[in-house]
Parts: sequence; C-alpha cells; structure tokens
Amino acid sequence: MKFESFIAGRWETRYQYKSFEPVPVNHEWSWEDPTINALLEQATRALGELNAFSLIVPDIDLFIEMHVVKEAQTSSKIEGTRTGIDEALLPEEQILPEKRDDWREVRNYIEAVNTAIESLTTLPLSNRLLKQTHSILMDGVRGERKQPGEFRIIQNRIGGSSLSDATFIPPHPEGVAELMSDLEKFWHNTQIVVPHLVRIAISHYQFETIHPFLDGNGRIGRLLIPLCLVSQGLLAKPSLYLSDFFERNRSSYYDALMKVRVSNDLIHWVRFFLNGVAQTATKGRDVFRQILALRTEVEHSLLSMGKRAPTARQALNLLYRKPIVSAADLEQAIHVSTPTANALIRTLIGKGILREITGQQRGRVYVFDRYLNLFLS
Repeated sequence: MKFESFIAGRWETRYQYKSFEPVPVNHEWSWEDPTINALLEQATRALGELNAFSLIVPDIDLFIEMHVVKEAQTSSKIEGTRTGIDEALLPEEQILPEKRDDWREVRNYIEAVNTAIESLTTLPLSNRLLKQTHSILMDGVRGERKQPGEFRIIQNRIGGSSLSDATFIPPHPEGVAELMSDLEKFWHNTQIVVPHLVRIAISHYQFETIHPFLDGNGRIGRLLIPLCLVSQGLLAKPSLYLSDFFERNRSSYYDALMKVRVSNDLIHWVRFFLNGVAQTATKGRDVFRQILALRTEVEHSLLSMGKRAPTARQALNLLYRKPIVSAADLEQAIHVSTPTANALIRTLIGKGILREITGQQRGRVYVFDRYLNLFLS
C-alpha cells in the first residue's frame, strides 16, 4: 500500500451518528515522498545517539526513573490532569486534598509504565499486555468503572457532549477486537519490510483511531510508542517519550491524526511523527549529557567528605531517582539513623546540592533542584 494512494477507512451510518471504520494496517507500506526518507534517517540517527547513553552510562536506570515521572506527568496533562512534576514526586499525604485525584492518575501512569516495560522481558508486545497496563492505569481513579483492562463493548467518542456532536466517533465496538488483532499482527509481521519507526507511526495512528478502551486511550496510545521502541530493539531502555512533543504541539498533533481520517493524508502524520522522534531523541541526548556533567561535578564535591563520602553517594543515588526527599526518606533508603540523615542533609545543603522548600520546622522536604530542573525545560 502506497501512502499516496491510501484510503484510511469509511464512515458508517449508525443510529443518529456516523462511526469511522479504519482499514486494517497489517500489510506492506511504501511511499514516493523523499521527505519521509530524510526524516526517517534523521530520526534513526538521533535515536541511535540517545540509545548509546543507555549502553555506556553506568547506573542508567537511576536517571530513567525521572524520565518516566516526566512522561507520566506530561501525558496526563494532555488529558486535563493538573499535577506538576514536583507534586508527582511527593507522597500523597503532602498533596492538597483537592489535587489528590489528579495525583493518583499520574502515579498510576508511573506504575503502568514501569510494569509494562518490565513485562516485556516475559511477554511480547501484545493486546494482552496493553489490557494489563490499562487495568493498572484505571485502578482506583476516574474511569475505574469503564471496563478497565477490557476492550470496549459500547460506542465511545472524542469531544462533544454526545455522539450527535462529537469531534470524532471511533469504530463501532463490534469491530474493535478484529482491528486490534490486525494491529497486533502488524507489530510482529516479519514478512513485510517496513522500517520500525514508520511501523510505530502507523501503529500509534491506528490505535488512537480504533480507541479500543472506554477511557485512557490517549495515555495508552502514547505509552505504546516506547513499548514498541524497546520491543523492537531500537532502545535498550525506555528513554524516549513523545508526550512532551505532543503537548507542546497539541493542536498540530490532533490535526495530523484527523487529517488521516478525513483526508487520507498519512504522509503528513508520518512526517510529524518522525520529526517528533528526531527532536525528542536529540533533546533526550542533551539531557543525558547535562546529567553526566552534573553528576561528575557533584560527586567531585563529595571528595572532601572523607569517610562520609560513600554514604553521601548512596544519598545521591536516591536523589537521582527521587529529587524531592525528606530526612525519613534518606533514613529508610540508605539505612541510616535520624541524626545521620539530618547531618547528611545539612552537608548537602552546604554544598549547594539540596535546598529546603517547605519553610517549616517539622516535616521538612528538600529538593535537588539543579537535577530536577533538567526535566522541567
């Protein structure tokens, strides 16, 4: 199937509305547009440079955890959740009661990402894996009664107040299982020659068009991207997430997806997607470089601590995972006494590594803001 002659699907008349029934995607794909080849080369090169850090940086998992937190916060923000990345790092008791529902959604997303990536070591990328991930995402939050972990059996919509005025109406539920089965086959079809990044671009479009769950489709669809990258061996670690790019270009993102459905313009969507991969991978590479420079500088400052330096390094390893901590967090994580944890915090404040952010005498919280700020830009 050539991009230039692609027909995305058909509008099927239902009672008082029309649903969009997309065509299957599990087949050969080709294109004449040379821009796609150039963008594909650019994105692949940038992704390779990002992946190199996963292979050469010691303790890379320390820093991946903050990438996951940022992805959870940003992907949830696209869906209207208002939790800052700093709030996502705090325990629930330190979140204002009126913000806790949003906070739980972000924390669920973090758990969903981590569990899904871990599951790839024993399960292939599959609808089964997506259902398990969706179940975690919906656990105990808004949407928990909308068939968590199951493909929908009723019609859903995007936008509007009802089916009669919706922005977009995905396929009828009777076709969801077959379309998702076709998509799963597409992920693993070795008989067709389709570059991985193009396959992922098509997969994201198709998933969002099918909208197989009653709720949480945007977040699962965006999570599908790093799952594909890891599953197909393009990344050794889940270090690339496109939610930040989609959030910064939100109107263009939704317009590009709708252009495929309305105008059969798959070329525009693939260009947009590949450009997003290239930009995000380049930015991720630069963040890793800044992290390594900061790590070198900070660890050099610990050399003057003598026998206390190993304990301080343990504290730093916690801060790379969780740059907002309390003294109790240090006590529990590195197994030190309360006086030792407080003394260590005072030392790290003196070296400009930590900063107290509550202004309170009790329940104090400290931030490694030079590190956290690398994920806020």
